[in-house]
Amino acid sequence: MPRAKSRAPTTLQLAVRNGIGIVTLDRPELHNAFNEVVIAELTQAARDMGADDAVRAVILNANGTSFCAGADLNWMKKMAGYSRAQNVADAAGLAQMLKALNELPKPTVARVHGAAYGGGVGLVACCDIAIAAAEATFSLSESKLGLIPATISPYVIEAIGARQARRYFLTAERFEAAEAYRLGLVHDIVPMAQLDDRVNETLGPLLVAGPAAQRECKALIRAVAHRPIDDKLIADTVQRIASVRASPEGKEGVAAFLGKRPANWVPEALRRK
Repeated sequence: MPRAKSRAPTTLQLAVRNGIGIVTLDRPELHNAFNEVVIAELTQAARDMGADDAVRAVILNANGTSFCAGADLNWMKKMAGYSRAQNVADAAGLAQMLKALNELPKPTVARVHGAAYGGGVGLVACCDIAIAAAEATFSLSESKLGLIPATISPYVIEAIGARQARRYFLTAERFEAAEAYRLGLVHDIVPMAQLDDRVNETLGPLLVAGPAAQRECKALIRAVAHRPIDDKLIADTVQRIASVRASPEGKEGVAAFLGKRPANWVPEALRRK
């Protein structure tokens, strides 16, 4: 059953259309920079979208000229006066937001345009699929401010690798969408005019795949990545596929394939006639 809706956010726009949850950063005048309210509302939105049975996939995008410029300057001014305990609590909130987005049990797609700096790069790295406008720019800008990209680092390093992080964390240099693609931060780049079309093309296959299988795929990747291929890992994969084969969705998917028909989770609009 869908979960009761939370209070309407003030820094985001939320919608569900045709099974797609749309989370839009909505502080265009501030280039969608983070503060504690944005962080809390993004955390709640990720949890709500993950729990909503009507949502099959989630798009993260932004209003205005930028995707996300990182930390809000006024928020940073407040942080400058924080005690260590306050800084720990504040950083923990950001870390929990990133974790909620990263572990959202539905496929997530980042639609990136304009600037994605600092924490904005973290948002991109937390999404399963990232599609950027060719005109987009990126920067892991924290070290310019005498800071470090600590809470986003697990996701960014997972995306681009430790070797590339050693360059871009240290230099804080700006790089273009083509370089983000080369690094593996984004999966596809297109002209801005084609960005929505490319995102929509990506959503079709996501809606045809089994929703429970997608959830289990995300859990599988987290469980297998960077682990030695030993007997324990092999046994874990055996248990996972056995459980999925015996599940209602697994049985329906195989039956649909053998019967040459769409599975029952495929939206009507995508069923072949």
